[in-house]
Amino acid sequence: MKKLLISFLTVIIIMSCKEETKQIERNIVVDYPVTAQVDTVTNYFGTEVKDPYRWLEDDRSPETEAWVKAQNKVTYGYLDSIPYRDQLKKRLEKLWNYEKIGAPFKEGDYTYFYKNNGLQNQYVIYRYKTGEDPSTATVFLDPNTFKEDGTISLGGLSFSKNGKKLAYSISEGGSDWRKILIMDAETKEIIEDTLVDIKFSGMSWYKNEGFYYSSYEKPKGSELSAKTDQHRVFYHKLGTPQKEDQLIFGGTPEEKHRYIYGTVTEDDRYLLITPRVSTSGNKLYIKDLTQPNSKLVEIIGHTDSDTYVIENEGSKLFIVTNLNAPNQKIVTVDASNPTPENWVDFIPETKNVLSPSTGGGYFFAEYMVDAVSKVFQYDYNGKLVREVELPGVGSAGGFGAKKEDKELYYSFANYVTPGSIYKYDIEKGTSELFRKPDIDFNPENYESKQVFYTSKDGTKVPMIITHKKGLELNGKNPTILYGYGGFNVSLTPSFSIANAVWMEQGGVYAVPNLRGGGEYGKAWHDAGTQLKKQNVFDDFIAAAEYLIENKYTSSDYLAIRGGSNGGLLVGATMTQRPDLMKVALPAVGVLDMLRYHTFTAGAGWAYDYGTADDSKEMFEYLKGYSPVHNVKEGVQYPATLITTGDHDDRVVPAHSFKFAAELQAKQTGNNPTIIRIETDAGHGAGTPVSKTIEQYADIYGFTLFNMGFDVLPTKIEDFKD
Repeated sequence: MKKLLISFLTVIIIMSCKEETKQIERNIVVDYPVTAQVDTVTNYFGTEVKDPYRWLEDDRSPETEAWVKAQNKVTYGYLDSIPYRDQLKKRLEKLWNYEKIGAPFKEGDYTYFYKNNGLQNQYVIYRYKTGEDPSTATVFLDPNTFKEDGTISLGGLSFSKNGKKLAYSISEGGSDWRKILIMDAETKEIIEDTLVDIKFSGMSWYKNEGFYYSSYEKPKGSELSAKTDQHRVFYHKLGTPQKEDQLIFGGTPEEKHRYIYGTVTEDDRYLLITPRVSTSGNKLYIKDLTQPNSKLVEIIGHTDSDTYVIENEGSKLFIVTNLNAPNQKIVTVDASNPTPENWVDFIPETKNVLSPSTGGGYFFAEYMVDAVSKVFQYDYNGKLVREVELPGVGSAGGFGAKKEDKELYYSFANYVTPGSIYKYDIEKGTSELFRKPDIDFNPENYESKQVFYTSKDGTKVPMIITHKKGLELNGKNPTILYGYGGFNVSLTPSFSIANAVWMEQGGVYAVPNLRGGGEYGKAWHDAGTQLKKQNVFDDFIAAAEYLIENKYTSSDYLAIRGGSNGGLLVGATMTQRPDLMKVALPAVGVLDMLRYHTFTAGAGWAYDYGTADDSKEMFEYLKGYSPVHNVKEGVQYPATLITTGDHDDRVVPAHSFKFAAELQAKQTGNNPTIIRIETDAGHGAGTPVSKTIEQYADIYGFTLFNMGFDVLPTKIEDFKD
C-alpha cells in the first residue's frame, strides 16, 4: 500500500508543484516539488519517531529517481538566475588553469610523479629513468582515458618491491567500491583479470609475488546504501583467480571488525593486521612471514588506542601509539615479546600531537603546535638530529621515503601560500625549492591571523582568519565559516584555489579548530564525541559570534560551510541558531542521526556519535540535535544550498534528501532551501575538475546572491581566451 502511495505521489512531483510558492527577494519564484510523506514510525525505547521521507532511502527506486530529477530542475533553475554565476566559473577556471606537479617518488628503476596541466579532470602519472633528466618524463598512466567525462578516477597505486609490477584501484562514479587492475610496469600492459568488489582497501605487496587487500562481501541490497560491516583481509597471489584469494583475517560472525588492513613491512619480514570496530581504536597483530606456518601474534587485543607499527629494524619494532599517551608517542619492543608491558619509550609523548614518518634511515616527528607544523629529525637510537627548518608558518607534509633514499620531498602550504614542493637532503638537513606553482594569485595581498576565542563552557578554541590586507572591519564582509570537528581530523592551514577566488571578492575565510578534531590529541577528540557532541556545535557557534562581535562580518553576511561530519555541523548549527547566519552550505552531510548506522559502513562511526540503539539516553541525545529531526514549522531558516552526490556510498544521499524535504515543507519566509545533486559523483574523492569548478561557482554564486549582492563585490573581468 505504501509503495502505491509513493508511486501515486511521485506523479504529483512530476506533474505539479505546491500551490504555495515562495517569493525570493530577487523576484525568483521557487516552486518546490511536492515530496510524498509516508506513515513510517520507529519506536525507540518507548518513543515513537515519525520518518515520513524514509522512502527516499531507496536509491534504486524510480520514485527516488524522479524526485532527484525534479529537485535538480528547481535547483538549476534558481542557480541559472544568478547574474554573475558564469563570471565566477570563468574566474575559477582561469585561476585553476596552472600546471600542478606532485612530489616525485622512486619505484624500481624509475622516478614517478603526478601532474595536471591545468584543467585536466584527473592527474596524470609520468615517469623517467632515475638519474636521467626529468624533462624526458613520459606518460605512464592517464586516468583521463578511463572515461571521457572523468567520472572514473584513480584510487591508489602500489608497486611491487622491485617496481616491476603495479596494482592500482579505480572508482566509478565516485563510489567507495573499487576495482583493482594489475599491470606490468615495464610494458604498461594489464596482465591479469580485474579484481572486483573491493572497498576501503590498501594494496600491500609481499616481495614481488602478490599483495594483501581488504573488502566486504557484496551486499544483497543496493551496493550504494546496504550495510557493510564485516571487513576482511585477503592475499592475492599473482597468476591466480580472485576466487582463490586466501582469507587472512576477518569474517567471523561473533566479532564484527568494520575496517581491517593488512600491511607488509618494507623488508618483507612481517605482516601487520589492524582490525577496527570503529573509526577510532584498533587491535594489532603481527605475523612473521619468514616462517611459513607462523601464527598471528597479538600485540594489542582491545580497541582502546590507536596503535600501529611504523618501522622495524630486524625484530625490533617501532610502534606509534596513544595508549596512555593521548598526544601519541613512539615505543620500541622486540617482536618475540611485543605486548605493551615490554614497551620502551623511544620518542616520548609531549604536549603537542605527534604525527611521525620515516625515510632515509631516520624518523621525522611532525608536531602540531596550535594546528601549525613543526618537524624534528631523529636517528634510530632516538637521538634528536635537528629541527627541520620549514619555509614559514603553515602545514608541512610528505616527510616519507624508502630506507635507502638520500633525499625526500615534502610539501608546504598555508591559507595564502599555494602548495610548493621542497627537496630535502636527509643527511645535511637542507631544503631547496623543487617546484613552485605559477599561479595567478599574489599571496602578498592577503593575510592570515590566528586568534583564540572562548566557547560556551569557557574552553579556548583557535581559529585562523584569512582575507585581503586592509580589510575594513565594518560588519559587512561576506564571510565563510568552515568547520569539521570530528573523527580526530585536524584542520591545518592549506591553500585552496576556490578559497582564493572567494577572498578576491573581499571574502573572509575563517577556520576554527573545533573539539572533536585531533589538533590537541585524543582528549580534544573525545571532548567532541557522543554525549559531548554539543561541544562541537557550541564551539562553531562561538566562532561565528566572535566574527560578528569583532566586526569581520554580521549575520546578514555570514555563511557556514562543512562537508560529511562537517555537513552535520552545519545542519545542527542552522537548526539550533537559524538567526546566526544568512547562508548554510551543508555538503554530503550526516543529517539523520537516528539511522546513519544502518547504511553502508556507518556503524563504524559510533565511536564519535553513539547510536540510537545504544540506550535511551543516547537516543534522546542524538534526537536532540539530529538535523532531520529538528526542523520546525514556522521558523525562518537561512538560505540553504545542500550538496550531495547520487553515488555517495560513504554518507548516503538519503541524509541530504530527507533534510531538504523537511526544510522545504517547513521553511517560513523567503529564503530558498534547495538541493544540488551531482550525478555520477560520490563523497568527493576523484571528482573531476570540471565538476568541482561548476560546484564552487554555484556555491559562491548562491552565497553572494543571498547576501544581497546584485553584482560581484570585486569586479571580475570577462575572462576569455
